[in-house]
Amino acid sequence: MAPTLGFLLLLLGLCRNTVSEGPPSSTRASGVPEFELPATNYETKDSYEPGSIGVLFQIVQNFLHVLQPNAFPEDILRKIIQKKFDLSTDYEKIIRYEIGILICAVLGLLFVILMPLVGFCFALCRCCNKCGGEMHQRQKKNGTFLRKYFAVSLLAICIFISIGIIYGFVANHHVRTQIENTRKLADSNFRDLRTLLNETPSQINYVLDQYTTTKEKAFSDLDNIKSLLGGGIHEQLRPKVIPILDDIKAMAEAIKETKAALLNVNNTLQNVKRSTGQLNSSLSDIKMNLEQSLNDPQCSVAPVTATCNDIRMTLNQLDDNTNVDELPSLHKQLDNVNDVLRTDLSSLVQKGNKSFNDIPEMVQNQTTGMVSDIKNTLNSIGSAIKNVNGQIAIQDKLSIFLDPINYVETYIHEKLPILEEYDAYRWLVSLVICCLLTLIMIFYYLGLLCGIFGYDRHATPTRRGCISNTGGIFLMTGVGISFLFCWILMIIVVFTFVVGGNVEKLVCEPYQNKKLFQVLDTPYLLNENWKHYLSGMVFNKPDINLTFEQVYSDCKENKGIYATLKLENHYNISEHLNIQGHTGNISSSFENLKVKIDDIVLLDAAGRKNLMDFSSSGVDQVDYDTYLAEIAKPPTKVNLLSFAEELERKANQLPPGSLKKSLTSNAQTIRTVYHDQVMPLGQLMRSLYRSIQNLQNKTSGLGVKVVNIISSLDSAQDFITNHISSIIVQESMKYGNMIFGYFERYLQWVKISITEQVAACTPVATALDSAVDIFLCSSIIKPMNLFWFGIGKATIFLLPAIIFAVKLAKYYRRMDSEDVYDE
Repeated sequence: MAPTLGFLLLLLGLCRNTVSEGPPSSTRASGVPEFELPATNYETKDSYEPGSIGVLFQIVQNFLHVLQPNAFPEDILRKIIQKKFDLSTDYEKIIRYEIGILICAVLGLLFVILMPLVGFCFALCRCCNKCGGEMHQRQKKNGTFLRKYFAVSLLAICIFISIGIIYGFVANHHVRTQIENTRKLADSNFRDLRTLLNETPSQINYVLDQYTTTKEKAFSDLDNIKSLLGGGIHEQLRPKVIPILDDIKAMAEAIKETKAALLNVNNTLQNVKRSTGQLNSSLSDIKMNLEQSLNDPQCSVAPVTATCNDIRMTLNQLDDNTNVDELPSLHKQLDNVNDVLRTDLSSLVQKGNKSFNDIPEMVQNQTTGMVSDIKNTLNSIGSAIKNVNGQIAIQDKLSIFLDPINYVETYIHEKLPILEEYDAYRWLVSLVICCLLTLIMIFYYLGLLCGIFGYDRHATPTRRGCISNTGGIFLMTGVGISFLFCWILMIIVVFTFVVGGNVEKLVCEPYQNKKLFQVLDTPYLLNENWKHYLSGMVFNKPDINLTFEQVYSDCKENKGIYATLKLENHYNISEHLNIQGHTGNISSSFENLKVKIDDIVLLDAAGRKNLMDFSSSGVDQVDYDTYLAEIAKPPTKVNLLSFAEELERKANQLPPGSLKKSLTSNAQTIRTVYHDQVMPLGQLMRSLYRSIQNLQNKTSGLGVKVVNIISSLDSAQDFITNHISSIIVQESMKYGNMIFGYFERYLQWVKISITEQVAACTPVATALDSAVDIFLCSSIIKPMNLFWFGIGKATIFLLPAIIFAVKLAKYYRRMDSEDVYDE
């Protein structure tokens, strides 16, 4: 244990010497690639599980707690450490604390003193044919019950003794096994300590080397300033600019579509007018022919006159039903639109869109020098960081402590053979003790076996069989051996009990519940001039609250030495990880960033005039309702097919002759006009109706649309003119903060790594646990306590076993004389 504590102090000295040379420069963790310090693997487990024997250890520990329930004597220990303990005045406190162990020890010593005397007296008594020595047994009525009672009682006691012997064997074997593994445990701890010393410089190098990854990410973003900064400015303007450019582009398409619709309506209207004229001419000819036919002399005859008059009254239905010729043409509007289309509005929109999309390129061209300066600054910071490790020379500092580790390891290896030799003697003595008790138990078990199975209830005491007599002899042999050696066993039990019990209560338990550390952390205890001994030893600043308990707990939690030893009191890493100290030039470069974007014109004056000309072209002022109302009329006042059928029906009522023939011929002509002229004209008029509706929809609210577009265009242009500077500043700050963010996160990661992860001192706590908790307590003291617990129980139960064995032997041995009757 002493070498381990010495090494712990040496390791604390390592931290003191390392920080005294100067603080390591560092930077914080990058967040875009995520950094993680490679884990260090150690051989020695940080926890120990005794296995199934742990249940027995717990039984003994509970027994000790009942026997010694007093709290850990912190005040007494402090006085002993301060050399202020006076046995003459403080003995009452010791007796009060040790009262349970002292009582048991006194009882054990009485056992040691009295058992040989009792055995000697018992032997003399039997030699005088007393105390059961007389080979004569009186016959009693309850003899059978007493024999069975003594046999069962002795068997139960032997079972209890056997359990104690098993405890002894198990404890003895466990100690030997653990001692054999001590070399392996020590070697793994020393390898872990060397790993700690060797990996710490590698961890620091790894942390510092990650600056390259951060720098490469920053370089990548600087090279992409076109898309990151320029694109950011572009995206800020996009919601204002793109919708209006899309509207103007749509209006340019609408102008072209309006022209096509106008042209279609105008051409169709001309065709309708032409077809209507032809229809009027045909109807006039038919009407004239019918009037001539009705002038036939037959119409003057009374029956025919009524028919001719009816036909003559319907002739006015053959007139034209529409006034299409009165509808004005759309040539003027079409000419106006053609004048508008002489200016290519789409190309003007494309030009404005291009000037807007050129913003990222403009940003890149104007920031080339700044990007180069920042890269040079980052390279210089990287060079400074690479020189940090050489300035610290931490490898040289750590190598100093390899010699103490080697010395402690050599010392342990030299003493281990001696320890193993002594353990061999201990193992042999313990084995002899267990075997001696086992021998006694063998005699008792053989005595019970022979006595029970060889006993003949019909045989008289003087005629008992050989087997039964042998059983009695075995029992008495066990009694004799018990008297000879039980006091020696009790001496060993008392010694191991006093030593093991006190070490368990004064070392093992307070170590596990950290009471021992709390005592060592008492102000001014180890050094009357230092309030906190550990901080005084490490920093020479005893006022810093650095305690053994806190250091041990932090090491158990695998924290780094920086946080564990509170090295911020000597070297505050936060002050040295200020990003302004590393990146002041970068900050000034971003603050002086000047990007000039002032020549963005979304639509020039020609484009604006083009929109206004289209708005005043008159296409939205056409009286479309008049056109639609006129075009919706049928071409003729009457359905010519019905008119022709009615005319033919009336002609058939006439007598044969030229009148009938002429009317029939005109009916056929009407049918021909209907199929050849009326039907095509109707289709043409329906097409014209749809075209006018389409044109009306396209030009509806045209003036308002153009006014809104120009208003939105002015708003967007004003926004670019008045807010582009603030947007550039905002996006530049965002871009700069992004670059800074990489280094801030990197520096934060460095801070966390160095303060909490680098040089994690778990091996130190594990080495201390291995020395105290595993080697001393779990490998030696706990098995020792289990050994005295088992052997002590067995030895104590030998006393009632002697009594019952002597009583029972009387019922198994062959007597020299007997009583026939006994009232």
